[in-house]
Amino acid sequence: MRKKIVAGNWKMNNDKAETSALIKGLKRSIKKLPLKNTRVIIAPSYLSLSSAVKKTKDTPIEVAAQNMHQAKSGAYTGEISADMLKSIGVKTVIIGHSERREYFCETDELLAAKLDAVLANDMEAIFCFGEKLEERKKEDHLLEVGSQLKNSLFHLKPADFKSIILAYEPVWAIGTGETASPEQAQEMHAFVRTVIGKKFGLEVADSVSILYGGSVKPANAEEIFSKPDVDGGLIGGAALQVEDFTAIIKAI
Repeated sequence: MRKKIVAGNWKMNNDKAETSALIKGLKRSIKKLPLKNTRVIIAPSYLSLSSAVKKTKDTPIEVAAQNMHQAKSGAYTGEISADMLKSIGVKTVIIGHSERREYFCETDELLAAKLDAVLANDMEAIFCFGEKLEERKKEDHLLEVGSQLKNSLFHLKPADFKSIILAYEPVWAIGTGETASPEQAQEMHAFVRTVIGKKFGLEVADSVSILYGGSVKPANAEEIFSKPDVDGGLIGGAALQVEDFTAIIKAI
């Protein structure tokens, strides 16, 4: 049975005090929820990762990093390695978020190397992919997503998917207020599962969790999560509010 997952990507938000307050609120609200088959993950900034791990100890809340360099160490100013993350208890990392692809020019080939580093260090990746507005308008969205999956994932082994969570991001629906319809989300998730199944087998395709990441809010979460191939969400802005994030977790 696939795990349901609600992951909050805090991006470049929240200082030390704000992080502490948000985690405190989430711990209080999550206590009231029956999280049987649901994982709750938060991804604070690098500044707050260590304290977040300590503050969420012995709670259902897991902590992930927003990015990681592919090298073990070296002259990579401003970067963070797998060993550094593991040393503070972080074992999950977001790879290939659309903002990393757009603003930091991360390519499919680079992301393949990052995935290799994650797996080599016995960590878990939340691997992001998705199409831009022009690709959606041209009806090339399936072609584009298929290409991203092939370029970054197809060198892997079926067993590697035990450590991979997939996250579909319609780039045109991130931070714009636009949201893919539940039907559009289901179409893409089903397509992704088919692509994975053809390459790695039906068992892998049926077991991998695929998250939707495009302006999920309390008002639309339940309908999106009700689709058979949508296993949860990678949440942006709504993850910064205790009430909203809690409502989204409830919706799953």
